[in-house]
Amino acid sequence: MPEEQLRRALSLSPGAVAAAVCAIALVACSLFLLAGRPAGTELDYSGPVADWPEYGGDKAGSRYSPLDQITPQNVGDLEVAWTYHTGDVDDGAETLRGTAFQNTPIVVGDTLYVCSPRDKVIALDAESGAERWVYDPHVDTNGMYIVTCRGVSHWRDPRAPEGSACRERIFLGTLDARLIALDAETGRPCSDFGRSGSVDLSAGIGDRLPGEYGVTSPPAIIGDLVVTGTVVLDNIRVDAPGGVVRAYDARSGALRWAWDPIPPGQDFIESRDPAGAPLLYRRGTANAWSILAVDPELELVYVPTGNTAPDYWGGVRGELDHYSSSVVALDAGTGKVVWSFQTVHHDVWDYDVPAQPALFDFPGPAGPVPALVQATKMGLLFFLHRDSGEPIFPVEERAVPGGGAEGETLSPTQPFPLRPPPLHPHRFGPEDAWGLTPWDRGRCREKIASLDSEGIFTPPSVRGWIQFPGYFGGTNWGSVAIDPGRGILVTNTSRVATELRLIPRAEYDATMARVSETGEPPPAWEPQLGTPFAMTRSFLLSPWGFPCSPPPWGTLVGVDIATGTIRWEVPLGTTEDLAPLPIGIGYGVPNQGGPITTASGLAFIAATMDDYLRAFDTKTGEELWKGRLPAGGQATPLTYRVRGDGRQFVVIAAGGHSLMGTRLGDAVVAFALPVEEQEE
Repeated sequence: MPEEQLRRALSLSPGAVAAAVCAIALVACSLFLLAGRPAGTELDYSGPVADWPEYGGDKAGSRYSPLDQITPQNVGDLEVAWTYHTGDVDDGAETLRGTAFQNTPIVVGDTLYVCSPRDKVIALDAESGAERWVYDPHVDTNGMYIVTCRGVSHWRDPRAPEGSACRERIFLGTLDARLIALDAETGRPCSDFGRSGSVDLSAGIGDRLPGEYGVTSPPAIIGDLVVTGTVVLDNIRVDAPGGVVRAYDARSGALRWAWDPIPPGQDFIESRDPAGAPLLYRRGTANAWSILAVDPELELVYVPTGNTAPDYWGGVRGELDHYSSSVVALDAGTGKVVWSFQTVHHDVWDYDVPAQPALFDFPGPAGPVPALVQATKMGLLFFLHRDSGEPIFPVEERAVPGGGAEGETLSPTQPFPLRPPPLHPHRFGPEDAWGLTPWDRGRCREKIASLDSEGIFTPPSVRGWIQFPGYFGGTNWGSVAIDPGRGILVTNTSRVATELRLIPRAEYDATMARVSETGEPPPAWEPQLGTPFAMTRSFLLSPWGFPCSPPPWGTLVGVDIATGTIRWEVPLGTTEDLAPLPIGIGYGVPNQGGPITTASGLAFIAATMDDYLRAFDTKTGEELWKGRLPAGGQATPLTYRVRGDGRQFVVIAAGGHSLMGTRLGDAVVAFALPVEEQEE
């Protein structure tokens, strides 16, 4: 896969050795300065106490904490307070691709709840990391492409007596398409939910291939409803499982409503698939694999959608594109569409809406305006009224290239917000080629010239084309963090070009027949069954293994939410854990995960392909601290302080991402200011 190719190429690059040597003097100076850093100030216990009860910090997905014990002045004193190992890590020996620890735990009261890649749920003492209970749903991950669990959700039943079993519940969606309710105190399944604590999400979906359909993101909770979408491998076949979003009763597990993302005015009539299984929902529709947000006051559920299957050819989709790559607001009581906003028309670039919508109050001239901001893989941020879906900053339809592959009809225009400006460049041609030397830059220039490159919406082709931003992003599932006091939005981007090619069906069939006869390894092609074309994609790299696109290859950006202007932008991450020598060059690197912000003015983020958790000044983007992790931190951190005389903790899941090739592990790592300093 492209992620593996990027990691392998960078890690073996001879050019990285030369570049690393050039940085030794800078590293030595940095170490000298750190050695002379004064000790941190005494801990301040006067500030607020706050937990982290939702995946995104709150139901709005703001990823903001009111905590202020850790400040820009003392963040340099952070140290590891505790580490917990889940025991769940796999390099691909037991799964198709290996595990990815993308989890953001939640903290309710004094308990931290984390789910491991294979859906084990673990309750820990939030201050010590001591294990309280473990629940294993025994998911069979053989043959699964995506092995991850991004989070769990918590619900408290206001009607249940204090101390009764399952008064507080942890909800988990599993890779094998189950929705499970657990007693938050004991970890035992809630027997009154579904069948012995579990609901089968595959009911009514029809046939599914191994690993094709499941849940990787935490369910959303609104009132007494548990709302979940599903991940569907959408580049396998036209007739993929449908992307229905469903709400279940949090007490009984009874289905309360289902939103089948078919065009308005159409109804799906119950039928059966070719194997005879009942079909309740239309197949091949856009799915909601990422994280939902909810507004309890407006009673709305906000759903980010992917593109209709398959990804790179849509000649037979028809009107099924209506809700593709969109933000859709559903009535929480009925599941009916209140409004929808499409970020890409007829998406044949895998530009899913990957991130949780972030809800906030926009500072309008007449007072606060209920708003949301939607981050996209294109590096575009759409600011919308969250009650109507109307843009806050103007959005214009611009003409884009037409044509494309046989049987395809592309949209003549695409929506572009006028503010904020794109967080990622949208054009990439031979003149933009990058290299360490004139020789490898020249090879990149030749490679770029051999491919179609007409900007962000270059039509897919048999000749091959450049996608920039690539399907990796831009911004991905890490979403954004909003500091309401400073009026700043913080988000991260990846900036590595990809090269893709549509493969005529005859070529694909002949190649696969030869592979079957000879036993040779099959090419890394994606089948797109039911269409005239398979496809292949990889990162656009030089002969020395560096991206042909210029650095920074990863950035952290601060955006003014009132004006839509960019306040600051800095490279995110170094080549330290990619180069042959343990020296970091600050080119910025591809990243997966997201940021959080705190009231004290800090933005914390890991996400990068080097193994660090970092802290930045939210106002300026200055990097203030980084803490070493035992494995890749391809996750979003959280922060909490559970009692008035206790410490503020910052926690990150450090288990790596097998598809990116970062260091694998199974650690949950908590950082805090040292206790000893306040006792001296």
